[in-house]
Amino acid sequence: MTTPPYPAERTALVLVDLLNDFLADEGKLNGLIAPMLKEMDLTARLAHLIEKSRERGVRIFYSPHGIDEHSFDDVTSLLPVFQGALDNQVFWKGSYGGDFYQPLRPRDGETVISHHRMFDSFVGTDLDQQLKAQGIERVVLAGLTAHTCVEGTGRHALEAGYHVTYLTDAVAEFTEAAQRAAVDLSYPTFGHAVTTIDAFLAGVEPAVTA
Repeated sequence: MTTPPYPAERTALVLVDLLNDFLADEGKLNGLIAPMLKEMDLTARLAHLIEKSRERGVRIFYSPHGIDEHSFDDVTSLLPVFQGALDNQVFWKGSYGGDFYQPLRPRDGETVISHHRMFDSFVGTDLDQQLKAQGIERVVLAGLTAHTCVEGTGRHALEAGYHVTYLTDAVAEFTEAAQRAAVDLSYPTFGHAVTTIDAFLAGVEPAVTA
């Protein structure tokens, strides 16, 4: 018998930036990304992914973007995109836009990582510590956006020694070109597996419950 590739107890579904500024109609970036969200049917697909992962006992980690007026005090050469986020208070800590999108928000007992300020969910956060504390060996990535924070987090996970999987139908970008660059070029380079939601779920070995 072949052992499924994703033992639930050692697999983390890392959900990046499922926040109102992206996903809610009132979000500050929603108008820009909404066409790709619609094309990908992303909210429905993420809801399906989260529900079925919970049923199978996969460990779920939420990694939120979050900044405030002091987030970049130590950065001497800030990218314009982050200067714009600072000026417009995008993903602002404590604001509606920086909160989790209600239909996809974490449940009690699921791990919420400390805020990341740029593209990498590991830098300046407790993600690596939390993964190791829960015995995680395999990191499965979904969320926003495909070519920035999802990819940046996956690259770091790879360097840190985790088995990395990208879910191609559980991510979205602002443009089709950026989406294709992530899915077609970056993910196969920086991941052990590039697959779909359903293929991942089919490979999960459910957690054993007492």
